[in-house]
Amino acid sequence: MTQAALAESRPSHVRLIAVISAAHFVSHYYILILAPLLPFVREAYGVSYTEIGLALTTFNVVTGALQTPAGFLVDWLGARVILIIGLLIGATAFVVVGMVDSFWVLVAMFGLAGVGNTVYHPADYTLLSQHVPAERIGQAFSIHTFAGMMGSAFAPTSLLMMQSVWGWRAAFIGAGLFGFAVAAILMLVRDNAPAHAAAPVAKASEDKPAEGWRLLMTAPILMNMFFFVLIAMISGGMFNYSVVALGALYGTPPAVANSALSSLLLLSAFGVLVGGVIATRVSRHAWVAALGLAAMALTAALVAQVDMNTVLLVLVMTAFGFFYGIIMPSRDMIVREVTPPGSFGKVFGFVTTGFNIGGIVSPLIFGAIMDHGSPRLVFVAVAAFALLSVFTVISLPKKPA
Repeated sequence: MTQAALAESRPSHVRLIAVISAAHFVSHYYILILAPLLPFVREAYGVSYTEIGLALTTFNVVTGALQTPAGFLVDWLGARVILIIGLLIGATAFVVVGMVDSFWVLVAMFGLAGVGNTVYHPADYTLLSQHVPAERIGQAFSIHTFAGMMGSAFAPTSLLMMQSVWGWRAAFIGAGLFGFAVAAILMLVRDNAPAHAAAPVAKASEDKPAEGWRLLMTAPILMNMFFFVLIAMISGGMFNYSVVALGALYGTPPAVANSALSSLLLLSAFGVLVGGVIATRVSRHAWVAALGLAAMALTAALVAQVDMNTVLLVLVMTAFGFFYGIIMPSRDMIVREVTPPGSFGKVFGFVTTGFNIGGIVSPLIFGAIMDHGSPRLVFVAVAAFALLSVFTVISLPKKPA
């Protein structure tokens, strides 16, 4: 490749990474949109927490049910157009929530937003896999994941700021306009040519739905999906239940436990960036993930067994978050390695459904643990899921049968 060609292609894929990461930022922003506004929405409609939870349940059920079919559409119609459509659907849904004074419209629009949410993983990973040079793909995956985490971090503050100035309805409308803006930018960014030989159009047989489903039912793909379920179980336990478990187990003050959790989440985001550099330089992605998961199991076990002072607790929880972040780009590279050309959409759509499965199951398991008065078991279970993940990731078949 000439120097001129290099100069032309590099800005192209950098722009693509930036706009896809912006879309991932939006997706995580939308996932958290109700949490900070929940008290205001609940008061406005006079509904219970259970009733308003129906909106979130609808969102997650729709996403889990339709994400794999969305992956098929990505492979069939193209990732860029499906990603734009998904952004527009989600943005429209939340603008309608802000404009229409009806609780049941809100629930229906969260279901519609769930449809929009189905496109991000299959479309994002397809675009990155097809258009980012192989030597940069690990870093591209890490930037993509980091942007999603920043969307989650930015949502509460910005939404509450809009609510305090204009009200909660305007906050929903503002979030929708944000999605429209990112969709408009994506329309202006042209796809560059495929960055490697593995990305061209799929064979005709791979475009048939029956062939695609047979691919998804192969051992490497199924085990990767199970791996994603386990990761969701780990994060669901540690992120959602560590504060209450620490309080019940050691009498840790909420302020201290929340500080430890905040440090965990912050370092997980920066760990993703470090993991991207590692994934770019190391080819044994399964072993990187296994070592990170083993470190997570060790730190979770320490929290379960040792009543630490504030500084040590924050350090150990922070280490857990850092290792959690490091494994993320290697996790994505493992999936990419077993995905045939032309099937990125359906495969990533299918395996990332494991997040939805884990998100449904983990509250049932960890909630039951807390209800039965066994807070230590929260951290023991997190460690056990991490160790099971180690076994899973080092046992992954390399290619679909």
